Amino acid sequence: MSVCEQYFPEEPKAPVVATSEFPGPQSKAAIKSLGKVFDSRAAYFISDYEKSQGNYLIDVDGNTYLDVYAQIASIPLGYNNPALIAAAKSDRMIRAIVDRPALGNFPGKDTAEIIQEILDVAPKGQDKLWSGLSGADANELAFKATFMWYQAKKRGYATTFSQEENESVMHNQSPGSPDLAILSFDRAFHGRLFASASTTCSKPIHKLDLPSFKWPKAEFPSYKYPLEKYSSENATEDKRCLDIVENLFKTWSVPIAGLLIEPIQSEGGDNHGSNAFFQGLRDLTLKYGALMIVDEVQTGVGATGKMWAHEHFELSPAPDLVTFSKKFQSAGYYFHDPEIVPNYAYRQFNTWCGDPARMILAGAIGKEVLKYDLVDKAQKVGGYLYAKLDSLQAKYPQFIQNLRGKNRATFIAWSMKDGSARNKFLADMKTVGVNVGGCAEESIRLRPTLVFEEKHADILIAAIEKVLSGY
Repeated sequence: MSVCEQYFPEEPKAPVVATSEFPGPQSKAAIKSLGKVFDSRAAYFISDYEKSQGNYLIDVDGNTYLDVYAQIASIPLGYNNPALIAAAKSDRMIRAIVDRPALGNFPGKDTAEIIQEILDVAPKGQDKLWSGLSGADANELAFKATFMWYQAKKRGYATTFSQEENESVMHNQSPGSPDLAILSFDRAFHGRLFASASTTCSKPIHKLDLPSFKWPKAEFPSYKYPLEKYSSENATEDKRCLDIVENLFKTWSVPIAGLLIEPIQSEGGDNHGSNAFFQGLRDLTLKYGALMIVDEVQTGVGATGKMWAHEHFELSPAPDLVTFSKKFQSAGYYFHDPEIVPNYAYRQFNTWCGDPARMILAGAIGKEVLKYDLVDKAQKVGGYLYAKLDSLQAKYPQFIQNLRGKNRATFIAWSMKDGSARNKFLADMKTVGVNVGGCAEESIRLRPTLVFEEKHADILIAAIEKVLSGY
């Protein structure tokens, strides 16, 4: 019996298409009603989470979708997973929800245990964490940690601040409020808050009308596919992009305290970088005295065939901070250097310092991933799925282009000829009972759960071929 069958003996065997339009009539009515009190314009349909099971998401009209988008890559173990339901019903979860502790001031007697469970699946080289509320929050907390570390190093790790620093910061002026920067990359997505939006550069809609920090953007490699055919050209592209990064370190108008990067640019189009490119970035951060922040919000927790995607690169030394959220159902950053801890309490702080309830759930997710070796299973299923998609690419080259994600488990994407073709494909997949997502302007991205199996891959491939054969 497979892991999925153990978890979900009642999981649907196949999609069910119950309506001729999407959203269906009940979803349309519910979206309209919801719109009176909440901005529901982005809703695809109204889900029935009580009925949804495993890899299948059911809507209020009875449509049963094979879900390979999984709540924008944030469902790790399928809908209504019994192990997570058990964690949700535990006594310590009740305490975390009902008496939500202000962890910084009043940590509970189980706080160290909760944190250790999250550390049990930490990236290699990381043994500490700070908790947050969302992926964007995790990145902004990492920025704060980076800037405070940079300034502490600059002042020789003095334990006191000067009178000038204390006075100037109250007027948002230097030296107390220094001019520093985080370097990020074109096509990156790191969140929609103020500082995180300043590092985001995937779509204008994410940041229009927001005041921004004037921080540098480097170029992320644009590879030719298949990779094995264009190894020389892609190596040249790596060097070109690394040269741009180094030039920014040398010439930017203010010091660059940290470099922020996704192991795979997800929202920006599922753009990949090589081991050599990422090691080159690590070398540059060391050379210029900056921290390396790896944003694993979408790539983390087994999605790419490693617990953490940057582990594919075998970076030496390990990154300084690794942010997480989505599939972990919690958020924050891992780190290892004690000098990243600010010199005074209350500098990295808020009321709750994260969410203990979500931290408990993250620990439960980590336990299940380890118990069933779900990372390795995802890698094997991903290899199976990629091979099937590669065959479809040969059959339908006008619709499946630049297939990418080989050896990255089910973290797979491809491009279509333009945005209108992509959007039509996303809509048409619902007519065959599959919920799938896009990224950038022309790409399709697959983000199934870690309990997605070969039988689900076969259903997905058949659905894709049915849609494409009708074009």
